[in-house]
Amino acid sequence: MVKENEVLASLEWRVNMPSGSLRILAPEESRQTCRFISKLQSLVMGIVLNIREFFEKAWTLAVNEPKKVVHCLKVGLALSLVSVFYYMRPLYDGFGGNAMWAVMTVVVVFEYTVGSTLYKCVNRAIGTCLAGSLGLGVHWVASQSGDRVEPFILQASVFLLAAAATFSRFIPTIKARFDYGAMIFILTFSLVSVSGYRVDKLVELAHERVSTIAIGASICILITVILSPVWAGTELHHLISTNLEKLADSLEGYAAENFRVDGSTNVHQKDSSMKLQGYKCVLNSKAAEESMANFARWEPAHGKFNFRHPWKQYLKIGASMRSCAYCIETLHGGLNSNTETPEFLKKPLNDVCMRLSTSSSKVLKELSSMIKTMKNSTKLDILVDEMNSSVEGLQNTLKTFPSCQHIPTPDPATEEAPGGTEEASLKPTALSLMEIVQMATLTSLLVEIASRIEAIVEEVKELATQAEFRDESSKKSKQTQTNPIGNDGNEHEVTMTTLQKV
Repeated sequence: MVKENEVLASLEWRVNMPSGSLRILAPEESRQTCRFISKLQSLVMGIVLNIREFFEKAWTLAVNEPKKVVHCLKVGLALSLVSVFYYMRPLYDGFGGNAMWAVMTVVVVFEYTVGSTLYKCVNRAIGTCLAGSLGLGVHWVASQSGDRVEPFILQASVFLLAAAATFSRFIPTIKARFDYGAMIFILTFSLVSVSGYRVDKLVELAHERVSTIAIGASICILITVILSPVWAGTELHHLISTNLEKLADSLEGYAAENFRVDGSTNVHQKDSSMKLQGYKCVLNSKAAEESMANFARWEPAHGKFNFRHPWKQYLKIGASMRSCAYCIETLHGGLNSNTETPEFLKKPLNDVCMRLSTSSSKVLKELSSMIKTMKNSTKLDILVDEMNSSVEGLQNTLKTFPSCQHIPTPDPATEEAPGGTEEASLKPTALSLMEIVQMATLTSLLVEIASRIEAIVEEVKELATQAEFRDESSKKSKQTQTNPIGNDGNEHEVTMTTLQKV
């Protein structure tokens, strides 16, 4: 048999050189070439897979959130419209090179929601007009002071006003509503002051720039309001309602995971685990809630929301929900702990804990439905009473919780500790005490969650009062309807009693 090394030695690799000659590669060079080709193929395949994965994620995002695709089309439309100022000679002659400011305005101020677009447009208009007016005034004063003093006045004005505007951005009220305007003020005033020193027709230049900025902002506002508008207030309203449902699902998931009897199977174990993680969305939504509430104040009346809708109350509801979510997070930590509660401790509390979790979840879901429909609920007070009754039942059960005397201890005859020491015999008792403390802590957390849910109820009721939610009972109270034509042709009244008591 021919050895493998001899076969490899007999193989020849021939490569055509650029000069037209033929080169024979040695076996070692051929192996290096094979490795290089293999690495190159792996690199190309990796790039292709990454590109494919990127397009798959982009397609999934477009399918799940078509509003974002529409927003991209609206931005393209706005940029196309302002570009006409460059393509059409009459418009270009009227605005000159300052038409580019309209394009820059669209790029800067066009945002996803109507409120954020209005916020930037109004701030940009205020900052530009105020800075332009002050810049022209300072320029006039400096020009009247002589050529030697003029640069010093301009530099001093830039320093003082820029420092003051920057300091104002640290004030909470201004930062929340006019932070972008303060930044535009600094930019515009600096440009006007610096360019005014070398430009003769400063007023005409400022007028053209303000006009083009106004045109770009107007196009953005019209497109974002008319074409498939996305309202920040509606998004905030939906977010709060959805987060309440996620809190309710988290409680249900916790009860399903922790208080099921040993030997029982959870068919929907995966779904229950996903529900249990819903509280994390509530904990991570603070920044989004504050941003949406700020932008919603700039929006006009739309849909079910008036101009003076109490958007700040949504922030209070969100803060109460996060306070409840922290307790659920602690429950989740106890569920993932390595210590497993024995059955003789868990069984007496299963029913009362399940009842409390279920009643608390029902209250949260009713609050979510109440906010979603913007109607006062006739069942909310009854569900809160049921939750409080479940709390009392759990507290009464805790009072009869097994004491240390009822803790099962191992039989010394079957489980004799090495050396017969008393310290080893106390370990099972100490372990049971730890399990009792853990179980009591978890049940106490359920009681605390119920207390914090009551705080959420109060905040939602305050929102219902301020926003003037409709009353469900107002429609049900109109039970009497008049039917002018009866079977015999005479007028009579038909009384309907469809009011249902929960």
